[in-house]
Amino acid sequence: MSVAIWHDVECGSYAADLPLWERMASRADGPVLDLGCGTGRVALHLARRGHRVIGLDLEPELIAALSARADGLPLETVIADAREFRLDDDVMLALAPMQVLQLLEGTAARVACLRCVAAQLRQGGRFAAAILERMPEPDDSPPPLPDVREVDGWVYSSLAVEAAVGPGEILVRRIRQTVSPAGELSEEDNEIRIETFAAAQLEAEAAAAGLVAVERHEIPATDIHVGSLVVVLEKEE
Repeated sequence: MSVAIWHDVECGSYAADLPLWERMASRADGPVLDLGCGTGRVALHLARRGHRVIGLDLEPELIAALSARADGLPLETVIADAREFRLDDDVMLALAPMQVLQLLEGTAARVACLRCVAAQLRQGGRFAAAILERMPEPDDSPPPLPDVREVDGWVYSSLAVEAAVGPGEILVRRIRQTVSPAGELSEEDNEIRIETFAAAQLEAEAAAAGLVAVERHEIPATDIHVGSLVVVLEKEE
């Protein structure tokens, strides 16, 4: 399950945003939708605190890993595209953590996702999306350490080596290394594209989908992760 393992390595330890999602879930009188849930970093955190959660992701391997970890929890998993999905139940809160919206390619894809979310929200329900408007200016901080995880004697390491900023995008380049129980080393490059846009642009796109901007929250940077801005939208009554 290499996709799930790398998702755990590179995303699983991030926790700076969890207090915000927990506060929002505690105020939502109804199910919570976790878009791009992956192996369940956010979904499991909320479900363990008694919230009913629906985790949605396009990658079957990630959903399989989450389903295996959700035994006995109030957590439902759905394999679907964030740009085109329909759930059996409407929700009071939808979350798009860790720049999920910025992994979609182009404005049309993002608007399609916003329309799906709006159609799935109950009246007065909210959608909170974490975005990175721009890369912070470089400083004198030491380079980040690699993300590392050991699984069944295998050691997985992922090191971010570059964040190349271009027009409307950031390309994050990583080196992934795997060390077998016998000490054999393998290495591969990985690249993720994040589409950048201003919070005001997202709020304008959301308005066309029937979602009104109500507030913003800052998630502070950590030693190994940049901070982000959370745009909160509400379905018009």
